[in-house]
Amino acid sequence: MELQFLGAAGTVTGSRYLLRHGHHRVLVDCGLFQGVKRLRERNRAPFPVDPSSLHAVVLSHAHLDHSGWLPALVRAGFHGPVYCTPGTAALAQILLRDAAKLQMEDADYANRKGFSRHHPAEPLYTLEDAEKALDLLRPQEFGTCRNIDGLKLGFRRAGHIIGASSVSLAGDAGTLLFSGDVGRSNDPVMRPPLPLPECDWLVTESTYGNRLHPELDYLGLLASAVTRCAQRGGVTVLPAFAVGRAQMLLHLLLTLQREQRIPDMPIFLDSPMASKATRVLSGFPDEHRLSESDCRALETRVVHVDSVEESKALAQRRDPHIIVSASGMATGGRVLHHLKRLLPDPRHQVIFVGFQAPGTRGDALVHGTPYVKMHGEYVPVRATVHSIDTLSAHADQAELLAWLATAPRPPRQVFVTHGEPEASDALRLQIRDRLGWPVLVPEALEKFTLR
Repeated sequence: MELQFLGAAGTVTGSRYLLRHGHHRVLVDCGLFQGVKRLRERNRAPFPVDPSSLHAVVLSHAHLDHSGWLPALVRAGFHGPVYCTPGTAALAQILLRDAAKLQMEDADYANRKGFSRHHPAEPLYTLEDAEKALDLLRPQEFGTCRNIDGLKLGFRRAGHIIGASSVSLAGDAGTLLFSGDVGRSNDPVMRPPLPLPECDWLVTESTYGNRLHPELDYLGLLASAVTRCAQRGGVTVLPAFAVGRAQMLLHLLLTLQREQRIPDMPIFLDSPMASKATRVLSGFPDEHRLSESDCRALETRVVHVDSVEESKALAQRRDPHIIVSASGMATGGRVLHHLKRLLPDPRHQVIFVGFQAPGTRGDALVHGTPYVKMHGEYVPVRATVHSIDTLSAHADQAELLAWLATAPRPPRQVFVTHGEPEASDALRLQIRDRLGWPVLVPEALEKFTLR
């Protein structure tokens, strides 16, 4: 077998791993590159191999940095099966359609306003491309095996979001396991990842490979920030990933209201994609900790904003309220319109709760930028900006090491990916020094023969 790192090498996005097994090619994950311009430009670069030569794609989960380039791959000629868990298939139906619509809308908006450097601005892919990609999905239950071209494919629960999995591919040479995004052991919503199974080669994420989530009273911090903002008549905006963090935030906010720790004010979910993802939760009760009544509250006690007109109407409200809106790094979506309107006013606040990739607006805001560029304009930042990093859906360094230590035996080789260079190298050193395993950080496009 030969493993090549086509993405998530030297960066925390663009997860793509090419496995050659005999004459067959399998792509594990097909993610979008996000963040700084040089990374985003890779989304439009030609794929390193002929997409039509791929025999299959396997998705670890539905987040766009792992699945969001699939319609572009299909547009470029891929037509094979796409294997994933049922939860991933359910969320991909939402995410990929929404991503296509958003790209089409953004391209249209850029052309109408004339702020794009490309004339005309073109979407990376269309809704038609997304529909073709979704037709290729082949769901497979956790804990079952499927033979694909001489390899045994299996999925194992990784926590993180609904459907998230570690992916194993076993052949005559041994077993290769991809961690996917590893969830938290104490996540408020998702169940913890299952222990690491026996494998010969391991590809592990390192998003928080150089950091520990602070031991903070996140409910207390959230309650205090929201209450102070409401008392000065302001609006709290929480940019949140539509799948996973949006539902977690809504659950925490409803809990605080029920316990009378924050004012009883309207909570708006302004993300059609997040609204649809919220409804998916009830279909997969074995993967999360929420009760049936908790799931019902997410749909009935939150105001779901679906239409563009309803979203624009929020700008007319003068009462204190809370808006949860995508995207989590403020890279696009409806949250940009809210930020553009609210950031110049010191009464308001923005709370980030997840990882902010370098080069994103979220990263700039968290690090105190005085201005942020949106829709071709520089917007002054006078609103309060908070970061409650302990609410991330990713395992931190200690949690990753604890998960790795559950392996029945050491792998022959560990590859550390899906992290910024400092994070990946920090985790590499920890794995080497604490576990004594052979470990390295691959470069982009680097190949390895697995014997």
